[in-house]
Amino acid sequence: MMYHAQSFAENEFATDIIGYGGSKPIPALERLPKVHIHHLPELPKFLRTLPFIIFAPIKIVHQIASILFVLLVRISKPPEFILVQNPPTIPTLALVWLVGRIRGSKVIIDWHNLGYSILALRVGKHHPFVKLATWFEGYFGKTAYAHLFVTHAMRDFLVKKWDLQGRKLVLQDRPPRHFHRASAQEVHELFLRLEPSLTFQASLHGFLPSSTAPYSTPFTHTATVPSPVTSSKALKRNSLEYHHGFSSSTAPPIPTTAQTYMQVQLPTQRPDRPALLVSSTSWTPDEDFGILLGALELYEARAQQLAALHDKAGVSKPAQETVAKLPKMLVIITGKGSLRERYMNEVAKLQKDWQWVRCVSLWLEAEDYPILLGSADLGVCLHSSSSALDLPMKVVDMFGCGLPVCALDFACLDELVKDGVNGRVFKNSAQLAEQIEDLLTGFPDDASRLEDLRASLARTSQPSLTPPHVHPPHIHTPDDKQWRWGTWEENWARTVRPLILRDVNR
Repeated sequence: MMYHAQSFAENEFATDIIGYGGSKPIPALERLPKVHIHHLPELPKFLRTLPFIIFAPIKIVHQIASILFVLLVRISKPPEFILVQNPPTIPTLALVWLVGRIRGSKVIIDWHNLGYSILALRVGKHHPFVKLATWFEGYFGKTAYAHLFVTHAMRDFLVKKWDLQGRKLVLQDRPPRHFHRASAQEVHELFLRLEPSLTFQASLHGFLPSSTAPYSTPFTHTATVPSPVTSSKALKRNSLEYHHGFSSSTAPPIPTTAQTYMQVQLPTQRPDRPALLVSSTSWTPDEDFGILLGALELYEARAQQLAALHDKAGVSKPAQETVAKLPKMLVIITGKGSLRERYMNEVAKLQKDWQWVRCVSLWLEAEDYPILLGSADLGVCLHSSSSALDLPMKVVDMFGCGLPVCALDFACLDELVKDGVNGRVFKNSAQLAEQIEDLLTGFPDDASRLEDLRASLARTSQPSLTPPHVHPPHIHTPDDKQWRWGTWEENWARTVRPLILRDVNR
């Protein structure tokens, strides 16, 4: 929705955003003069302790009053368009339907998922509330001026189910233009900023390569790397320079090379860095974190097995490090949600015995999130879709940053993830573990399968000459490897801009 607001403002619309506070808006919304942000008031915290059956009606009444006040009073001039994302559905769709009629505004619904299907995850699909929510969503969503759908499958389903009126356009999510593969300099600066957060993680002590700010991070360094220093004086200097590092007493340590720092250069990636895997989640029931947790257990067991086999064969340590191709792996989970504490407590118990894998949860500011994605080696998406009709925005963000993805399979995922072309598709923990092992084998110097996926994403980031809807999602073009998708700005200009400029009142 923030990207929508930016696009409207850049097309000379006075743009009002209505939403709750708590997260910093994207930088463009803070600098564009035509953007005005209206924060909705939160309910007092003590009300949240009330039983759901009491709290829910209070919350809905409060939302109705606060949203109507902004739409009818604080925004004094009737808007030409009201764009609303669904879900959330209740009471938002009814309110914009009402205000659209009162103020003569054209309502545009951006269908990202179905509210009733999300509710069904909580109360069961046969619950009376789900039936009521289904009617509510269809009645107040049917007659909008225009409908934007995140997938072709969602458009076809909703047109048939509710006989949607108005103009119907598929606008698949894409990241904005500033999402890109991170340079070594950007990676270096990011992990300097993240150093306090990573140092706070007790599980990382002794796991990451030694580093000292501002010259090095666990993933980058800024110094020339001379031949290994063996003198006691040099070793002492090295231990001082890497004062944050500890060596694992069980797993073969990630090799480090003593550095003299006699000549500081621009940051480069460290050859001894761990593989960086990133997963973004809202920690909700439609994203089963247990699948990733199971895959990490299997990867850890496999890494230990390979290490034991090489030890048993009597391979010397330097040769072992060359032959054993599974790297240590740092997994960073971003996002907030109700299930976070439960799963991270489970992770903490498991990784006490892990030698090759560490998993931490971090919250990043809006400007750091794309840099983290652009710094990572592999992304994992656990989104299963309550409706099986939407697409995970997290995969879109990862693709925009040139990050190959392993994604949980569901009905229309192939509109975004082409298995073996720009990512991999899995159904369970065992498949995910096999894919991670396959893609990271030889990391960082010879992970050829990972590089092939990354090269495909680099090709798709080129300007798109053919609109993505020309070829239906289930019909592959003669060469899927030439699939193009464009940026948010390209897609929005091609799809939404003609819609809003054709009938705008002058």
